[in-house]
Amino acid sequence: MWEDIILFMAVGFAAQLIDGALGMAYGVSATSVMLGFGVPPATASASVHAAEVFTTGLSGLSHWRFGNVDFRLLRRLAIPGMIGGAVGAFLLSNLPGEVVRPLVSAYLLLMGLLILWKAFRKAPIRTEPPKWVGPLGLFGGFLDAIGGGGWGPMVTSSLLGQGMAPRYVIGSVNLAEFFVTATITSTFIFTIGLDLWPIIVGLVIGGGIAAPFAALVTARVPDKPLMILVGVLISLLSIRGVLQAFS
Repeated sequence: MWEDIILFMAVGFAAQLIDGALGMAYGVSATSVMLGFGVPPATASASVHAAEVFTTGLSGLSHWRFGNVDFRLLRRLAIPGMIGGAVGAFLLSNLPGEVVRPLVSAYLLLMGLLILWKAFRKAPIRTEPPKWVGPLGLFGGFLDAIGGGGWGPMVTSSLLGQGMAPRYVIGSVNLAEFFVTATITSTFIFTIGLDLWPIIVGLVIGGGIAAPFAALVTARVPDKPLMILVGVLISLLSIRGVLQAFS
């Protein structure tokens, strides 16, 4: 048990440091690792989201304290995201694991490629209100529940692609993710319950330690090298998962 806690403390720390600094990749990073260990997709998503209730809360609070949150954008993302997340968690809970695993791995591969695409793409900063925020939140919440992650890569990348200021996108998306994650976790509790407590505890402790540091370095760490590293890692883990599913 203690070996699992220590291992996933390291996973949670690294994943939350990336997520807090870039506004993405906690869920897809942690879920990719768990699928690699043979954890069923629904259990992996439930465990990651249970841990994220704590880590996203700390991360969102840290971003709020550092002035990185646009509350109008937060409201437009959080409510539809909660609805989409509940629907996605319910569907995942009622699908066979052997059917879902290759689909989730393929989805995570797309998320890894999306992160790489965003790393090499530049968009001009603009001040107009972003478009399609509600549908984006709804779709992002649904995919986040189904794939065990993806809220950040989908929502953050889309908003940054529209030219919004990275500081407020990352802070607002992180805080909105807390509400989405809490809804997804509640849905999993009422459908399949929560197992693998050592993993959840490890993810919570590691992520909780990393959250304040991640918010502090958001404006200081170069995004591109980190995004490339994360995109490559997630893509390789996902390709491995797809190959294992069909072997």
